[in-house]
This record gives sequence, structure tokens and C-alpha cells, in this order.
Amino acid sequence: MKNTLKKVIAAALLFTIAGSFAACGQVKETNKETEVQAASSEAQPEGQSEASKQENTVIKVGANITPHSEILEVAKPILAEQGITLEIVRLEDSVTPNTGVIEGSLDANYFQHVPYLDQFNLENGSDLVSVGAVHYEPFGIYAGRVSDLKDLKDGAVVAVPNNVTNEARALLLLAQEGIIKLKEDAGINATVEDIIDNPLNIQFKELAPEQLVAALPDVDVAVINGNYAIEGGLHVSQAIAVEANDGLAAQTYGNIIATSPAKADDPAIKALVEVLQGPEVAQYIKDTYDGAVVPLFG
Repeated sequence: MKNTLKKVIAAALLFTIAGSFAACGQVKETNKETEVQAASSEAQPEGQSEASKQENTVIKVGANITPHSEILEVAKPILAEQGITLEIVRLEDSVTPNTGVIEGSLDANYFQHVPYLDQFNLENGSDLVSVGAVHYEPFGIYAGRVSDLKDLKDGAVVAVPNNVTNEARALLLLAQEGIIKLKEDAGINATVEDIIDNPLNIQFKELAPEQLVAALPDVDVAVINGNYAIEGGLHVSQAIAVEANDGLAAQTYGNIIATSPAKADDPAIKALVEVLQGPEVAQYIKDTYDGAVVPLFG
């Protein structure tokens, strides 16, 4: 009986010791795994870490239909490769894209130039900011009842955009073509009050930019924004006159990505601007718009 009891006790001790060794082995294995994971994390490059932060990021960008939303479609798959989903919200007016950013339903917008943005901020007490220019749309003078500027008669009716910044741009183009003369210091803030010589007594018909193409049959000529000309089926090659590519307008009226100050440094917004200023988008613009849209990069 004593021998049997000794055997039982010995077996129990042996089992306990074996279990201890097994537990030790598991602890060591677990520690080893933790060390490997930690080392891997420490070795991960900063770029990969930043990319993982952007993974599955969604940004909503408001844009006019042509050319802005079309250009954004080119950027969409490139951003997807970086883990950024671009949602394009197509808007036809020139107010909602900004109010959307202010209210937070949009992260950014793409439809305007800096002078328009500055005027909007001034009139609405907002503080939207530009984070980068993408392209330039030359203004053109398009034929209505008259197909040559030399044929404009006394009292001719000229349609121009009715917002402050674009009307100034239209006046600058008319001055470029010698139809009117502006004060020397009028610049990008020109208004009809700055006209110092109007030999043909031009009558200005102020219309919303999106209505200018439709108004052509009722006016002698119209000065039309590039994007609205495209939407109306016009080509820059059809214009009677076009803004000079090296003029004040080209330097001033680049179309921008605008957002709120809080999102100006957002990595996804920065990635959007980088792609839009990249070679793929520049080539698309050159191949698609026949000079009515001009890339500012690439």
C-alpha cells in the first residue's frame, strides 16, 4: 500500500512539473510573438502609417457639371488607389457649392476662382479658403445676332455675367478687343462705372452665367464663362475673341479647390489637390476640351 501511494504521489509531481514547463513554453512563445509584432510596428515607414490613416476615407466635393465634375471623375480612381473614396456632388449654381462647405454637407468644392471666392466671403461673412488651383477657362465673346465685332452698331446689346467678378472679367475682355476703354487702375474689380470710353454706346444685359448661351439669339454678342459655353455646346474655336493666355485674367482666374479652414490641412484634401494637379488630369484636360479648359499644371 505504501509503495502504491508513493507511486501516485510521484506521478502527480511529474504531471505538475510537466505542466509548468508547458506553461513556461507558452509564455515564452507569447512574449516572442509580442516582440515580433512590436518590432514590425516600429519598423513600419511613416508613409505607410499615414496611408493607413487615409484608408477608407470618404470626401464629398461639390462641383459644376462641366468641366469640373468630369475632371473629378478622372481623379476618382487614382484617389481610390490611395484608399480615398471621392463622392462627387454635381451642382449647377454658383452658391450651393460654397454653402454646402460652410454647413458641412460638403468637404470641399471645385467650381470657382479666387476673386469669386473672396467676393462670396465678403458678402456672406464666411472664411472659405483656396487650397490649390487646377485649371483656367478662357472667357470668350460669342456671336449672337452679330458674327464679327467690326459689325457691332451703335447701341449694340452685349450680354455679360451678372456677378461682380465675372462681369469685371467680361469688361476686361471687351477692353482687350477695343470695344470699350476702362480706367487704368480698374483691374479685376472693374465695373461699368470704370468705363471711360464707350464709342458704340454698348448696352449691357446682365444675366446669370448659366443663361448666357440661351440668350445669344436675343443679343448682338455675349461674353461667356468657359464652362457654361461648353455646357451650351459651344467651342472656344467658335468664339469671336478669347482672353489672352498671358493676360491678367489667366493669372487671376484659375479654378480652385476651396474648403473650410478646419479642413485645409486634411490629408485627403491635400491628396485630392495633388492628383488634380498631376499629369493624368492635365493630359485629360488637353485631350478633351479643345482649348476651352487649360490645365495650370502638367
